[in-house]
Amino acid sequence: MKVSKVDFSSLLTYTPRGKDEEHFRSRSVMRDLKNDVVLPSGNLMSTSIANMIKRQLDRYPFSDYFNENTLLVPTPKSTKQQKDDLWVPQRIVLAMANNGLGKMRECLSREIALPRSSTSLASDRPKAKRHYESIKVKELLDAPREIVLVDDVITRGATTLGAVNRLADAFPNAKIRVFAAMRTISNPDEFSEIIQPCIRTITLLNENTWREP
Repeated sequence: MKVSKVDFSSLLTYTPRGKDEEHFRSRSVMRDLKNDVVLPSGNLMSTSIANMIKRQLDRYPFSDYFNENTLLVPTPKSTKQQKDDLWVPQRIVLAMANNGLGKMRECLSREIALPRSSTSLASDRPKAKRHYESIKVKELLDAPREIVLVDDVITRGATTLGAVNRLADAFPNAKIRVFAAMRTISNPDEFSEIIQPCIRTITLLNENTWREP
């Protein structure tokens, strides 16, 4: 894998630990996102996130990530995609494209199923290289200049770096960045609020990934 470091942006945060009211609320928001629930507004969570970005894009640090020419690529699931599976990154990308934030392309697919990171012990989670080996790029007619890989929740970033490297192989001249609707803050003492737009980096160190909080 030739890409060892990538920029990523995110809008929301949650912490899997902590006992404060806001800690519990962040976990509730994370579950709503993972299930793409219908909110009291009547919109799906994915739609609400895209609407929020469109409405306030010029206030966010990642405003230059999105424009009408950006290729928006949903991050593949850990398992092979089935017809009726819920695929939240795809829904987020669709909502973004409908808001004029880019063009949707489902150009990544999972060819080999891997264990889900969210339900695996830390020691058993697939490394970035294994994700890379299990993902395939579908051919595009035109070579994109800007790509944003979109995910729902980012934790350590192993899936992200694996997918980014597949995209970099296929489109070596493209600028590739990442957007995650939500990022995990493992240490509850470092968690401050749910809405916290930011730009951070994911770095490959030997076989492991390190993600800025």
